[in-house]
Formats: sequence, structure tokens, C-alpha cells
Amino acid sequence: MNRLRLTSTLYFLILLAVALLNYLPFIPTPEGKVFGIFALDIYDDALHLASALWAGASSLAGARASKFFLRSFGILYFADGALGLATGSGYLDLGIVHYGVQDLPLTFKILANLPHLTLGGGAIAASVMFSRDAR
Repeated sequence: MNRLRLTSTLYFLILLAVALLNYLPFIPTPEGKVFGIFALDIYDDALHLASALWAGASSLAGARASKFFLRSFGILYFADGALGLATGSGYLDLGIVHYGVQDLPLTFKILANLPHLTLGGGAIAASVMFSRDAR
């Protein structure tokens, strides 16, 4: 298994774990916040599960599919995190449509959007660094 496929498999596992966070009894607070920072709803869970399935399918399909997944996923998630950092609402879960620009503390915006910025940026970096594996 090459590095692109291995990275897509890692993203499959991470995103599947994120999709399951709300359903593990010891993770959400009584207020429904994951790690006490942000609340994930059914739309977030569906997005993470669909992303996990996309990552897993691309890993099984091969290096070129994995590169496409990592590049596309990375751009989508990083942009969502950047918008969330700037406005307090992302677009992948339609938060910007439902809630608009939110006046939230900067620390909260950083903590809430860091996962998408990190996962998105990491996926983009992997798609570039390991691009030769797709040939």
C-alpha cells in the first residue's frame, strides 16, 4: 500500500471515529458538547460519516483516487475551517446559511475550527508530498 492509500485509510479511521463521538457515552458533556467545546448534530455526523466512506472507498480504489480524495477533501475542509474562523459559521454543515456571521470569542472559533483546518491542511499537504505515488 503506497503513502496516498495509507493516508486515505488513516483519514477513514479518523473521520469514522469523529462520526461516532456523539454516540460514545463518555465523550459528550450533558449539554451535548464534544470535549466541552462544540456540539455536533446529526448533519455533522452524516458529513463526517460520508467523508469517512469517501476516504475508505478512495483507499480501496487506488493511489489516483486517494490523491483526488485528499486534494478535494483537504480544500473543502480547510476552506470550511477558514470560513468558520473568520465568521463563526462553516458552510459544510450549512451553518453560514442557518446562523450567518456569529460574534463568538476568538479562542472558541480557533478551537472549534482547528480540526477542519488541521485535517484539511494535512490532506492537502499529503496530496502534494505524495503525488508521485499516484503515477
